[in-house]
Amino acid sequence: MPAWICVTCAVQYPDTEQPPAHCPVCEDERQYVGPEGQRWTTMGELARDHTNELREEEPDLVGIGVSPSVAIGQRALLVRTPHGNVLWDCVPLLDDEAKRRIAGLGGIDAICMSHPHFYGAHIEFAEAFDARVLIPRADQQWVQRPSPRIELFDDDIEPVPGITLARIGGHFDGASVLHWPAGSAGRGALLTGDTVAVVQDRRWVSFMWSFPNFIPLDEHTVDDIARRVGRFAFDRVYGGWWGRVVIGDGAAAVRRSADRYIARLRGERPAGGEPRSEQDGY
Repeated sequence: MPAWICVTCAVQYPDTEQPPAHCPVCEDERQYVGPEGQRWTTMGELARDHTNELREEEPDLVGIGVSPSVAIGQRALLVRTPHGNVLWDCVPLLDDEAKRRIAGLGGIDAICMSHPHFYGAHIEFAEAFDARVLIPRADQQWVQRPSPRIELFDDDIEPVPGITLARIGGHFDGASVLHWPAGSAGRGALLTGDTVAVVQDRRWVSFMWSFPNFIPLDEHTVDDIARRVGRFAFDRVYGGWWGRVVIGDGAAAVRRSADRYIARLRGERPAGGEPRSEQDGY
């Protein structure tokens, strides 16, 4: 029996003879059901005309996407460390070539996701590489494909030594980030999906309750996100899509972005943006 995948959000569901009647992830106000109604596919169907794409983002960080794009089009990130590899976020396809290449990079020891919209086919990846799956207890209700591989945590956990998975809330109660101290040549990197979203002007990030439906977060929550993230040292911020990267001064970018957001919520005009520099290109 196939493990069904929602066409709109790309979250995988259990193996059943018939697809589920509903996708709770899409029926939530933070997502949407497509104009053609609820539709389903499978990994086998996707593999007929889609492939995985792997790209090196920087040393020991490999992006994993799907081409052509599926659903919301996110890409995952494989963090390589001497203590094991962590897959951050997930996609709905794992083809044979990607499986071979990931194995050649050392496989996957743990899988962590920023929030339910990026769950993809995480159990499929976990079974292929005998990996643990770490999900915040606060988002347990959004698990659509239960598995004994899933381990729940409360606020912080180390998926492998030296890497921190931290719940920061906001977009979902369990929305999380992954801190990789060795990233950006030892200056640190923060992997965020869109719990802290890198925007088109990549000197900045943003925060939302719902991105597709343009529902903002409140002042207290945005300030709390910035405070929770502020304990980490990081230079780069990796968002959830190809090219969505703050490539320098990432910690300051998060703080000033939170201040700008809060100023707008208060009806104030925030200070102007920072001048551009050569490093703004990517």
